[in-house]
Amino acid sequence: MRFAAKLFALLVSFASAAVATDSAILPKAFAGWQQEATAAKASMNPADADAGNAAVLKEYGFTDFQSANYAKGDRKLSIRAARFVDATGAYGAYTLYSQPGMRTEEIGRHGESAGDRVLFMQGNIVVEVKFDHVNAMSAAELRELADDLPQPAGNLAQPPNLAHWLPQPAFIEHSVKFAVGPKSYDQVGSPFPSSAVDFSKSPEVLTALYKSDEGEAKLTVISYPTPQIAGTQLRNIEQNHANLEASGAGSFSIKRTGPLLVIASGQASPSEARSLLASVNYEADVTYNEPTFLSRKDNIGNLIIAAFGLIGLILAVALVFGLVFGGLRVILKKLYPDRFFDRPEDASVITLNLRDESPKSS
Repeated sequence: MRFAAKLFALLVSFASAAVATDSAILPKAFAGWQQEATAAKASMNPADADAGNAAVLKEYGFTDFQSANYAKGDRKLSIRAARFVDATGAYGAYTLYSQPGMRTEEIGRHGESAGDRVLFMQGNIVVEVKFDHVNAMSAAELRELADDLPQPAGNLAQPPNLAHWLPQPAFIEHSVKFAVGPKSYDQVGSPFPSSAVDFSKSPEVLTALYKSDEGEAKLTVISYPTPQIAGTQLRNIEQNHANLEASGAGSFSIKRTGPLLVIASGQASPSEARSLLASVNYEADVTYNEPTFLSRKDNIGNLIIAAFGLIGLILAVALVFGLVFGGLRVILKKLYPDRFFDRPEDASVITLNLRDESPKSS
């Protein structure tokens, strides 16, 4: 029995290793860089990716992690890659490690760098790269790496579009933070506690920093599934406005636009806060799934015309067959009289004389 248990455990470990090998995040080679197999590590534990933020990564939908070292001649680099269920979670993790002051890079879906460190996101994967030294080809090499990463299918590769509503004037680059639950919400530094947001309603939260005359203002955008839910949450927050400010939230202004709640807080004058709030206005993107015109198959006029066309076709076919049959009969009768048609034996009719024609007796 003990041997069977050990055998089963061994088979499970082999199966897990096979799955991990088949679903590797990082390629063996890219742009001339070769992976050093001895330094490659893979794990499905978020603590191996980031022990300090393991709970946050799990909330984002962490699935697995892989790290590896690469060599290209005398150059070296190390890569750490974390994969998530979808691009929404990957975007949250990307903003978790993004920092103001980093430089935007055209790598993957979102990319930035600081010295020899590069951070980028592609699909549902977040990658951190550290070079021993950066040269002019480093960005192009990482773009090739981004193209080689496995990608999820369909909408799983689409990140959230909540940042679309952020105004650009006075925006501090790479200050965006994204949250999908209370653990990640504690990292974004929103003005009031997560209980006021009510994550049981499945909101998404985005914060960003803006320059102001008094320092840095913070704009928080909370997206709820429907405008009705957003309206209910707005009334709850407004009813507890004074309590929230007294509990450490500080002064803040709030408004609703569609399913979005917009909060301005931080070091901003009342006029700057109002200006920030006024710059966020939700516009519904309506897509018409029904055609705005009648197709040929939906037009009743076309149906009637097609019916009469079919009738005309049937009549034409009947006329052609009638002419062919009649013409053939006439021709055969002229060439072979009394042979195929109107033969005497065919024309004779057997009759029954049922009348009583017997002579009357005198």
